[in-house]
Amino acid sequence: MLYKNNIRLILCLLLTISLGSAFGQTDNDAVMMNKYQWCTGATYMHSQWNSYWEGTFKRTNGNIGTVTTQSVMGMTNYGITNNLNIMAGLPYVWTNASEGTLHGQKGFQDASLFVKWRAGNWKIGPGEFSVFAIGGASTPTSNYIADYLPLSIGLGSTNLTGRLMVYYKSGIFFARASGSYIWRSNIKIDQPSYYTTELINSNTVQMPNLATFNGSLGIFTKYLIAELMVDQMNTLGGFDIRKNDMPFPSNRMNSTSMGIHAKYTFPFFTHISIVGGGDHVLAGRNVGQSTDFNLGAFYALYIKHHSKPTTH
Repeated sequence: MLYKNNIRLILCLLLTISLGSAFGQTDNDAVMMNKYQWCTGATYMHSQWNSYWEGTFKRTNGNIGTVTTQSVMGMTNYGITNNLNIMAGLPYVWTNASEGTLHGQKGFQDASLFVKWRAGNWKIGPGEFSVFAIGGASTPTSNYIADYLPLSIGLGSTNLTGRLMVYYKSGIFFARASGSYIWRSNIKIDQPSYYTTELINSNTVQMPNLATFNGSLGIFTKYLIAELMVDQMNTLGGFDIRKNDMPFPSNRMNSTSMGIHAKYTFPFFTHISIVGGGDHVLAGRNVGQSTDFNLGAFYALYIKHHSKPTTH
């Protein structure tokens, strides 16, 4: 019954969830903007579920029916050097439940700022091996109601993310793997007490931190990038949704999802690219079994002349 927070849209973010298709625009891919190159655009995401895990018990709920989350996220990325990029994003999110009396919410969610550094690139065997270090932060930009789950547009915490990523490419084929740790601040809710596994007489909620893992296999050609991706999210603490209760921001939220993502650059006008993809949650705990898809467009150009652009 839980709104699936965009890590992958965080991320950008948990921006989750799934903006990994926006190659060269997120903190979780191995594409770099060249020095002085700027890329900007927007992605639309649609997420929907009608069954969820209450703890480890999978169920449906006629009081909410099908929960739909949609978002439009603006993203921008600039190449400070060929090996150092800075990127930012801000999503506008709206939610809806097909049944019951709960009203959907809408508004700007969490702004994010990330730095991606290609720490090294080595020739190994027939291909090249690269290591990336990524760090960033996100924070709410509006006063949305974080404990109005599953229809809240976010969880309300300020997040700090550290990620390590490895990437190997040989010919047109590549493999990528990454792991991240996400520290989350406590949040305040508009009630004097709440119940987790015990009564808490406070309006401050201690948010458990997160660990995420991501892997993909794909092809990388001059105009097309496509990949099959697996994501794992684990909350490092928290508690299960109580029987027939609403979810709560500090619930334990674990999920395993799989998806396909692609980017296509127009051969006749290489400044413009389109991205798209879809994901499905295969297993989870205190999350909805959502099916997501996204579609976006990006425009890239050089702010300054760069005499020897590199590609990766």
